[in-house]
Amino acid sequence: MTDGPEGASRDDVFDQDTYLSDGYDHHGDDGGHGVQAHADDYGGHSHVGYDSGDAAYETYETYGEDTGAFGFAEDSRRARRERRNAGRGARRFVVLLVALGLIAGAGYLGYSAIRPLLERSSESADYPGPGGAALTFTVKDGDTGRAIGSSLQSAGIVLTAKAFVDACNAEARCAGIQPGDYAVKKEMRAADVLAILVDPKNRQNPKVTIREGLWASEIYALLGKATKHATSDYEAAAKSPDVLALLPTSAGGNVEGYLFPATYEFSEKDSAATQLKAMIGKAVKVLNDLKVPSDQAEKLMIIASIVEAEAKRPEDRAKVARVVLNRLAKPMRLQLDSTVSYGVKKRAITTTDAERATVNAWNTYTKDGLPGGPISNPGIASIEAAAAPVAGAWLFFVAVNPETGETKFAATQAEHDQYVAEFQAWCNAPENKGKCSR
Repeated sequence: MTDGPEGASRDDVFDQDTYLSDGYDHHGDDGGHGVQAHADDYGGHSHVGYDSGDAAYETYETYGEDTGAFGFAEDSRRARRERRNAGRGARRFVVLLVALGLIAGAGYLGYSAIRPLLERSSESADYPGPGGAALTFTVKDGDTGRAIGSSLQSAGIVLTAKAFVDACNAEARCAGIQPGDYAVKKEMRAADVLAILVDPKNRQNPKVTIREGLWASEIYALLGKATKHATSDYEAAAKSPDVLALLPTSAGGNVEGYLFPATYEFSEKDSAATQLKAMIGKAVKVLNDLKVPSDQAEKLMIIASIVEAEAKRPEDRAKVARVVLNRLAKPMRLQLDSTVSYGVKKRAITTTDAERATVNAWNTYTKDGLPGGPISNPGIASIEAAAAPVAGAWLFFVAVNPETGETKFAATQAEHDQYVAEFQAWCNAPENKGKCSR
């Protein structure tokens, strides 16, 4: 079998240069296959898969290493290292590109996830309005614009508290928002909600006016009617520790006299205790503003309650207070019909002999000194009169005209008797028949 050039046998004829040259002549059309065939036959180490030029180079390289015949094995090793390094660099570049792509993709996905949050916290984060389901929102006493905004956001009325606060900062009337209930909707524009809250006409709370001089029992009935609480709720609340804790120490746990007369806006959500505490808080503030010592508060409020019950005209209030103090200083029993009426819980211009003879803690006909507690809930004018009575020597007073409130003051019994006669004449006048009697 011949495999070399011109039939030369493998055993006796082997010219390397000629063989390799002829190998390329005879097998060049086959790519690397011809070289691979010879390498297999002669135990060479060439590699499958290279093109004709690379395969030939690998054959030269391999034979050169094996035989030392060609003299450039060192150059071949360096070439291999360069090719390997070049391949590694390319792979590293591809890996870097892939990594950068993954990072960019993750960044985009992360931004997409937090974008709604970023938009919500921006200044323009607001519902478009006009709103959906109707509901009632309550502004509490002492709420700031920020507190209102947080409550609105929690209730789903505005998208963000910031949107409301920004609208509030741009509206001077925001500082005047009053406590109460307001009709609003879900998902409203912050500016639209603000427009509702700054208008007192939009408050839904029932208004209840507590006028001066009412008894606590009468006040409970008015409050209960307005807020749908039972009178018994107020009676229980008046004895609760959190309510009594607000009273001056000298009050002895009695709320009578400290339910400050004013117009209130209580809702059904406000408990009886909450309502009483609000009223007592106003009365205590008046006393504090007048710098009345806590141990003197009860005496002053008792006198103020008598002033409220007896004086009908503003100019008479400080005089009534003076009469009370003068009689206490004598001492003389006060003998006031207003204290008798409170004791028997009957309102009338005059009292009966039987009522005046009744013994109780408030009847100043049968007891010395002041009544056992306030006999009404006085307003600020009567409290101020009790705190600063006018100077005078009067010991008596009588309303000679109960309808107009005209009252005359006297320093002597004789003078007082004359004024009592005027009062009786008014009562006996045909046009006033029945007004002074029970």
